[in-house]
Amino acid sequence: MMSEHHTGPVETGAPMNYAEHEKTYDFFIAGTKYGTAILIALLVAMAAGFYTAAGFFGGIIVFIVLSIIGVFFMR
Repeated sequence: MMSEHHTGPVETGAPMNYAEHEKTYDFFIAGTKYGTAILIALLVAMAAGFYTAAGFFGGIIVFIVLSIIGVFFMR
């Protein structure tokens, strides 16, 4: 019953694997960082393609260049 009072240790589940948690956290942070850089490059490239005379292919070139620069500076 829930009304019983236990005096022994409370079960806390399986032991934590901290090394695996840190690897997952590092992967999440890297994905967030690089994903943000790629999305910013995409938005700038879309703006260049739609609102300037660069056009579709100019936007692709802007995206590729900004993606390479962004990933380079994120390392």
